[in-house]
Amino acid sequence: MAKPEQKRSSGVEFSHAVPAVVREVVGRTGSKGEAIQVRCEVLEGRDQKKVLRRNVRGPIRIGDIIMLRETEIEARKLNK
Repeated sequence: MAKPEQKRSSGVEFSHAVPAVVREVVGRTGSKGEAIQVRCEVLEGRDQKKVLRRNVRGPIRIGDIIMLRETEIEARKLNK
């Protein structure tokens, strides 16, 4: 007698995120310049078409899509 096949989930759950496209690279920030400040436009959700300033780690360029966990908080402006 064969056992019924059961689907097993990997146990990984992702939090809800909203896509945003990078419109401008403002500059480097952080004590060692490890983060890059960008201006991005939210593509979906409640704040669609809202432009935010965010700090991003890692390589980034104009036109890249980033996933935002929240769209209410904005990064402080860079002091130049």
